[in-house]
Amino acid sequence: MSLAELIRPGATVAIADGMGAPRTVSAELSAIAREVGDVRLVLGWLPTPDDALDVTAFADVRVLMGGWGMRGPIKDGTVTQVPCRWSQAPVLMESSLRPDVVIASVVEARRGGWTLGAAVGWVPAALRAGATLAAVVTPELPRASVAGLAASAVTIVGEDEALPATLEFPEPEDVHRRLGEQVASLIPEGARLQVGPGALGTAVLDAVRAPVSIDSGLLPGAVVDLERRGLLLGNPMGTYLAGDAELLAWAHDRPLLHPIDFTHDGTRLVSSGPFVAVNTALEIDDQGQVNVEGPRDRPIASPGGHPDYAAAAARSPQGLSVIAVPSTHRGRPTLVDQLSGPVSTPGYDVDVVVTENGIAHLRGLGRDERARTLRALWER
Repeated sequence: MSLAELIRPGATVAIADGMGAPRTVSAELSAIAREVGDVRLVLGWLPTPDDALDVTAFADVRVLMGGWGMRGPIKDGTVTQVPCRWSQAPVLMESSLRPDVVIASVVEARRGGWTLGAAVGWVPAALRAGATLAAVVTPELPRASVAGLAASAVTIVGEDEALPATLEFPEPEDVHRRLGEQVASLIPEGARLQVGPGALGTAVLDAVRAPVSIDSGLLPGAVVDLERRGLLLGNPMGTYLAGDAELLAWAHDRPLLHPIDFTHDGTRLVSSGPFVAVNTALEIDDQGQVNVEGPRDRPIASPGGHPDYAAAAARSPQGLSVIAVPSTHRGRPTLVDQLSGPVSTPGYDVDVVVTENGIAHLRGLGRDERARTLRALWER
C-alpha cells in the first residue's frame, strides 16, 4: 500500500523519532500533506534537522522534544513545542495528540514478522490507541527492541536500504572529565545508572570503576566501552539508541529497547536497589531548581526525561539525583539568582550538585541551608 492511500484530509500523522525516524519518506509525506490539505503532524525527538520535511505543508505541527533538530522551526513559530516530561509522551499519543497514522522504521524480527529497530519510544502507545503503522523496512538498523510487532498491525509503505544516520557527540573536555570523576565517586557498586548522551555522559561512564547496570532513556555509545571494561551488568535498558555505527552494531540482536511507559516508570525505577540519575543543567538557582530548556523566548531544549529520572532517583533511599554542571558557561556562572526560563526539574528532586570544584549534598537540607551550600560550592 502507498503512503498516500493512508492519509486523508483532517488526519493526524506522527513520525517515529530518534534514530528510528524514517527520513526516506519525509519529502513524500510533505508533498502528500500539501496536496491533501488539513493534515496535522506530531513529532517526538529529532536528533538532527530533517531538511526533506517541509513543516509548512501541514495545517499544524506539534513537537514534544523541542531543541535538537527542531530549534529553527520552533523559534520562527512554524512548529509548536508542547512542553512535557517524557513519561507523558505516551499519554499524549493516546489522547489529545492521538495520531491516525504513525510512520516508523522497522526491521525483520528474528523469528519472522517485524520489530522496531533503533528506537521504540511512544510508538506502542500510539498503536494501542488505534493508529495505523505505516512501516518503512530498514534492514540496516539493528534489531534492538525487546518486543515484536504483529504482522497484521504493519502496513509496509516503503524500503530504505541506506546505512542509518548516526549521532556524533563532542569528546569530553577537561571540565567534563573532572565532573565525571566526582560523579563516579557517588555511584555505589551494583547501582542502576541513568546518564544522557554527550560529553558529560561519556565522561561519567568512562570514570565508573565499579560494575553498574544502565537504566536510561537514551543509550549512549559509551556503554560499549563500559562492557568492554567488564563493568556493565546485564543488558542496558533504554528506549532510544543514541550513538555511532559501533553502538548500532553492538546493539544488534540484543534486547535493549522498551517503550517509554516502561523506561520512565518512576515506580519501577525505585523498586530494585539504588538508582542514580545523572543529569545536567543550563542554569540552576540556589534552591537547586534546574532549567534545561533555555530562555523562555529562545527555547533550545525540552524537559525530556530529566524530571522523570530526577524524581525517581530522589525517591531511591540508596540512590541519588545528581546534577553535574560546569560552574561557568560562556564566561557566566551557571548558578543564578533567578532562572531565565522554565523550571524543568524542581529543586526538591535534586539531591546532589556537582561542579568541577566539588560536591554539594542537599538531601535533607532546609531552604536556607540549600542556598548557603550551593553558593559556597560556586565560591570555591
